[in-house]
Amino acid sequence: MVATLEYRDNIAVLNLGDTENRFSLEWLDSANAGLDTVLASEPTALITTGSGKFYSNGLDLDWLLANGEKMGEYVGEVQKVLARVLTLAVPTVAAVNGHAFGAGSMLAMAHDFRVMRSDRGFFCFPEVDIRIPFTTGMAALIQAKTTPQTAVASMTTGRRYGGEDALAAALVDRVATEDALVGAAIEIATPLIGKDSGTLGAIKKTMFGAAEAALLTV
Repeated sequence: MVATLEYRDNIAVLNLGDTENRFSLEWLDSANAGLDTVLASEPTALITTGSGKFYSNGLDLDWLLANGEKMGEYVGEVQKVLARVLTLAVPTVAAVNGHAFGAGSMLAMAHDFRVMRSDRGFFCFPEVDIRIPFTTGMAALIQAKTTPQTAVASMTTGRRYGGEDALAAALVDRVATEDALVGAAIEIATPLIGKDSGTLGAIKKTMFGAAEAALLTV
């Protein structure tokens, strides 16, 4: 499965897929191509979402098990995408339509804002339970977007947050029903369209420069 890009008026919507939307090499290529198109299509804003049960289940663990010698290279490519979204020079909103686990949750955290489905789906960093320590870059990303209390609670326990719990922990900014999810993301993004991309990109790089540098160092 690959990510596909469409436009709703002048807002770019990157659909992550309709399966588990794991970050396969093909998926990473399609996501990068979508981001290239977004940056060439200003003024715009970016919304990411999935179709079905998952927003994203993160790393392609089956591929990693079969290609362990390429782990460093693969994780580096994943972190490049996270860094791109983190500092993208347009407003970004994640519309978390379903389960977001591991690197899938990190992708959502890399956005400026997050809207999560209120009635179904979990937001989770399961690394402590699946015995995969966070990389320095991944930890830096999460810590750059959460309070210290939420970082400890979410990163060291493997807790699964439903929509309302995620809102209370400030992991997301709003919750909405499934049919209103993308609309809520559009409501957030629309007033922000037209911000000067050079200025916006510079501000994000200043705010998140340390996390970006850590993500780009594997």
